[in-house]
Amino acid sequence: MPRLRVHNLSISVDGYAAGPDQDLEHPLGVGGERLHEWVFATPTGLAMLGESEPPGGAPGTDDRFLARGEENIGATIMGRNMFGPLRGPWPDEQWTGWWGENPPYHHPVFVLTSHPRPPLTMAGGTTFTFVTGGIEAALEQAGEAAGDADVRLGGGAATIQQYLRAGLIDELHVVVVPVLLGCGERLFDALGGGPAGLECVQFVSSPTVAHVRFARADPEGRRG
Repeated sequence: MPRLRVHNLSISVDGYAAGPDQDLEHPLGVGGERLHEWVFATPTGLAMLGESEPPGGAPGTDDRFLARGEENIGATIMGRNMFGPLRGPWPDEQWTGWWGENPPYHHPVFVLTSHPRPPLTMAGGTTFTFVTGGIEAALEQAGEAAGDADVRLGGGAATIQQYLRAGLIDELHVVVVPVLLGCGERLFDALGGGPAGLECVQFVSSPTVAHVRFARADPEGRRG
């Protein structure tokens, strides 16, 4: 069974994974872009912007963690909020995500939604499949698509909370950024006592952020 992994999930010191008032102009919420400044100070992060020879960026702890999140990933799951700002029934099929014609995934991506939509094939090997059957159906489809590789779980926070409550996450890498957002979308809300079955296996600080990695205490204990 492929492992379900969360990587490089940035949160503020007060626990917010996104700022308030997320919309087309503020996809990360107002002030939420500060949570990701550390990413684009690394060679890997700059390469994500299409800079094959980044003019800046320092290799080191942050870059190693960022790159590790891409290793052995064969499929991604994300919530509709991460795919785009639209809510309710799809008004049309013009919205194709935040990432342009060639999204950075280059493998199958499964988008959780309550509203059906045909699969969307993009350049570079990314196909978005819209799953209306819930989180376990998405995980089953993603696992089949990933083959011998693992499945990466993207955002947003509400999607990760659903998988935490179901006990389906095998690895959770949180990046604590030294900013205070004050409001927005908190990662560890609505969990009914906290994420069970995960223990801290790594805590590393860089000059910029702190990396905290949790893993399933019982690798065979995943529910579902």
